[in-house]
Formats: sequence, structure tokens, C-alpha cells
Amino acid sequence: MTTKKDFLEEYQKQLQIEQEEELANKADLIQKFIKYCQTKNIILTQNNFAYSHAVGITANLSDIIKRLDSNLKSDKEGLFEFLGLRGRYDTLPFAPGMFILKDYILLADPLFRRGFSSAANFAPRFIELFWNFNQDNIQKFISLDTDRVRLNDGTSYAERDFWFGSKLNRDIHQIKDSIAKLRPPAGLTSTQIEMIFANTYALDAKWTTKGAIKSFQAEEFKESTTTVNFQGQDFYPARYLHAEFDCSLSMFRHFDGAVHFYTAEEYFLRRDNDFNYNLKNDVQIKTLSKKLFKINGHLSVDKWLELSSHYFSGNPLVYEYFEGQLPEKIQKMVEVFLKSSKSLPAV
Repeated sequence: MTTKKDFLEEYQKQLQIEQEEELANKADLIQKFIKYCQTKNIILTQNNFAYSHAVGITANLSDIIKRLDSNLKSDKEGLFEFLGLRGRYDTLPFAPGMFILKDYILLADPLFRRGFSSAANFAPRFIELFWNFNQDNIQKFISLDTDRVRLNDGTSYAERDFWFGSKLNRDIHQIKDSIAKLRPPAGLTSTQIEMIFANTYALDAKWTTKGAIKSFQAEEFKESTTTVNFQGQDFYPARYLHAEFDCSLSMFRHFDGAVHFYTAEEYFLRRDNDFNYNLKNDVQIKTLSKKLFKINGHLSVDKWLELSSHYFSGNPLVYEYFEGQLPEKIQKMVEVFLKSSKSLPAV
């Protein structure tokens, strides 16, 4: 009998074969880029190149984007001003997450990708929405994949997928200061949670008010099987959002997103608590964090809802928080799973 472990081992073996074949097929392109890098005193070998079907051929080297372009400057949070990048690189409507030159392509941070995996495609559809959101009165900033660039072979990769965008146009003025914690319905198996809740353990949300400014925070915890490597260490990642709503303007004035990196001890202390954990406990949690984007300026409630929903791609709990119920399709799946589990004979 073929086990899940056997399947994964075979899958990884096929990916390795595919990578070797694609790198061999694009040997001329790789050599051309190696020579291009030599003109900038950057030494690359074949070992610096990798391939995945969702990303393409990449050249991998610490801080390679700034070595290729010394004029690239990030702010104190490690973010790059979007308009400045567009002035130096091409962007295409059908290629979100990419800043394009003739020889290479800059990529948005891999933490925007499915499962936080550098080999996966961007999770639908936050990057697409962020890339194509332009207003005269906003300033956008984005985190880039600083340690690799994609070789420009003239091809692109796209996945047909969707995620639910919340539709409710809330009257933010009327939202009271509060804390909420949402969990997938009890009774689902770990496999079912992985399949329909993107392995989400909980979603926390908090509203606070100071003067005319209402602040929003949301943090998403995955099940303990989801880990990422950050700065050479394994962590439990939690996607985080923060926004500030100006009641005098009836607009959001600031919006940003990050990933918090919890150690095992921090993760198990925090995930069953809420945003007031540090206020209620002597053991304080201050995680490592990486800012992924920010928007300064006037942001409508509709656009904030849309971007927030898609930032937490795959997690229907964010839809439930904004809409008061799970998406109809998800709710039907949950009901089917729970009904089938109740009909199973006791052992």
C-alpha cells in the first residue's frame, strides 16, 4: 500500500528531476545571466540556480537584488516604495508580484506565497489586488525577495484560483472596542481543517479607539504542523494586520501587514489566548516580525475589507468575522463533514 510518506517522497523525487531537466534546457540563459552578473562584480555558479514550476528559474545569492541594483533602497522596516520601483522596472497587469527588466525580475517576498513556501505561487489574490491598486492620495510599500531574482525567459505562470472577498461595507464608527477569537467548528478532523480552513487554528481580532482614531489588529495562527525557517531557525508563523481608521475622514489612513514568528514556547502560550495576553500575564511575548507591506493615505472601507480578506487567503474565518457567517460553500462542506462523522459507528 502506498502511504502518504511514500507519495511525498515520490513527489519530491519528480520535482528534483523536473528541476534538473529545466536547468539543463535553459543552460544558455543561465550562462548569459552569469556573464551579465560578472559585469557587476557578482560571481555566480550553477549551484546558485534553482527551478520550480510556479516561480521559474531563479538566481539565489544573499542580498542579490541590491548587488544587481545599488540604487535600490529600503526603508527602516525593510520595505521598498512601490512607485519608485515602478519608475525603474516594468510591471504588467497579468504578472503581479514582479518588477521586470530585460535580464531579470524582482519578486515580492516569498512570505506572500502559498503556505509561506518560496517554491509556490502567490496566494490568491492579495498580491494581484495590491499590485493593481493605485490612487493619487496613497503611498504603497512592499517587501521583496531580496536573496533571489527570477531570470527573464519571456514566460509567465498563472493559477486559476479564487478566494472569498468580504462584501460588507461596515460603519466603522459604530464598532465598539472589542476582542474576538474565531476557531474552526469543533468536531472537524485535522485533515478537514487543513483542507477547508488552510490549516488555521484561530483568528484573533481587536478594535481600540483613541480620540478620532480607531485601530484594528488581526492575527492568524496556523496549526502546529505549519512552520517556516526564518533567519536560520524554525518558527510558527502568524500573519498579522494593522489598520488605523480616521473617524473625522471616514477613511483608513494607514494599513500594514506582517508575519510574526513564534518560538514553540511562545506559540503554545499565545494561540489559545487573545491580543491582551501581555496585559494579563507576567511572561511577556515579543516575537520576531517581518513587515510585508504598508499603505499610507486614504483607503476606503471597501478596499480595506477586500485587501484584508485576501491577505488571509484560504482562511474562511476572516470572512466569518466580517460577514457574521462562513461562506455558504464552506458552511455546506462543514455540515457534510460533521454529519458524516456523527454517522460513523463507535469503536
